[in-house]
Amino acid sequence: MEMQLDPWQVKVMETKGNMVLRSGRQVGKSFIIAKKAAEYAMKNEKKLIMVIAFTEKQANLLFSKILHNIVMEEKFSKRKLIAKPKPTKHVINLKNGSEIYCYAAGDTGYGIMGYTIDLLIADEAAWIKEEVWNSIVPALAVTQGTMWLLSTPFIKEGFYFDCFDDDAFTSFHQSSEDCPRITEEFLDRMKKRFTSQQYEQMYKGEFVDGFRRVFTDDWIERVCVLEPVNRKPISDNTALGVDIAALGEDESTFEGLERIGDMLTQFHHEITEKTLPTQTEDKIIDLNVILDFWRIGIDSGGMGIGVLAHLLREDSTKRKVVGLDNSKREIDADGKEKIMKKEAMYYNLKEMGERGQLQLFDTPEIRASLRSIQIEENGKINGRYAHIAEGLIRAAELLKEKELNIKVYSIPVR
Repeated sequence: MEMQLDPWQVKVMETKGNMVLRSGRQVGKSFIIAKKAAEYAMKNEKKLIMVIAFTEKQANLLFSKILHNIVMEEKFSKRKLIAKPKPTKHVINLKNGSEIYCYAAGDTGYGIMGYTIDLLIADEAAWIKEEVWNSIVPALAVTQGTMWLLSTPFIKEGFYFDCFDDDAFTSFHQSSEDCPRITEEFLDRMKKRFTSQQYEQMYKGEFVDGFRRVFTDDWIERVCVLEPVNRKPISDNTALGVDIAALGEDESTFEGLERIGDMLTQFHHEITEKTLPTQTEDKIIDLNVILDFWRIGIDSGGMGIGVLAHLLREDSTKRKVVGLDNSKREIDADGKEKIMKKEAMYYNLKEMGERGQLQLFDTPEIRASLRSIQIEENGKINGRYAHIAEGLIRAAELLKEKELNIKVYSIPVR
C-alpha cells in the first residue's frame, strides 16, 4: 500500500526542471526526492544521476532511499530493474542503462568533475561550499541537465540561497509546523529546547537574519591539516572531549587533543551512532584504558550529567572527568559574570586556531561541523551539526593553559 503524499509532495512529483527546496526537519523532503529520483531513473534510459552532499554519510542516506524505492518497484512489478554488478554504496546500475552515483562533495567537488550529469541531486545543499558549485554546475552543460537542491536553511548567502530568487528554479518551502505527522507537543518541546532563531531555522525552514559563522573557511583551511589517523598520544598532557547524543539518538563524538609545547594537536576522532548512555560510559572507559587521558571533559548541564555521575564512581575515571557546564557563565577577576561558558570555549578554540596553535584532522565531518557553527544576534553560539565541534571545544578548554589547576567537577552521588 503506497503512502499518501502531502499536497506539496504531489506538486514536487509533478514539477519538471530545476527545483530548490527548503524546509524544517522531518517533513518528508528526502522521502519525496528519493521517490522522484527513483522514478526518473527507471523511466529514462541511459541517464546519469548524481547524488551529493557535503559528507558521504549524508549523501548515502538519500542514495539508500532511492535504492529502496527501486527495489520495492521490482517486487511490486515483478520485473528486474537493477543490473549487475550489485549496487554498492556509491553506484546503482539499472538495466535501462541509467546509472545513479553517490559521492561526498567535499570542499572542492574535484572528484565529481569528470562526470557528465543529467540530474544532480544535492542534499543539505545549504552546507555545500561555493567551490563545489563552481566545479559541478558545468557538468550539466552538455546534457542541459537538471538540479534538485534540498536542505534546511543556513546563512543568507551562497549558491543555494540565490536559487530561491532564480527564475530557472521552482522553489518550495515547507515548515515542520504544517506537517501532519509532527505533533504540537513535539514542536512545543523543541521551542523550549532551542532559541527562537534556531527554531525558525530548524523547524520552520526560514533563513534567519543576524546569523554569522564562527569559523571561516580560511580558518578551517589553516587548522584542518592532519591526516585523520587515530594514534596514541606523544604527550602526557592530553584531554578527551565528549559530546553525548540525546537518549540514544543521533551521534556521540569523542575528540582527543594533546598539548605539545604551545600546539594543540588532534590524535583521536571517533563517532558512535544511536548508543545508549551506558554504552557511551563504556566507550569512555575503554578509550581511557587505551589512551590514558589526563582529563576527560563532558557537558555537566545537559545529556552528560548521568554519564558524568557514573564516571565519578569508576576508579579509572573519577579523578579525570571534568564537568563543563555549557549553561554557566564565566566569572572575571572582580566576580562579575562574563559570557556563557559554552561561548567562551568556542572563542578559546577560535583564538588558538588564529594564533596557529591548533591542528585538527582533515575530514569532511569535522569540517562540516565547524562550518555549521553560528553566532546569533544575542551572542549565543549553536550549530545544526555541532556535536564534533562541541567535543573539540571541551578538549581544548582543558588544555588551554600550560600549567592547569582545574578542580575536578563533583556532584552528589545518591
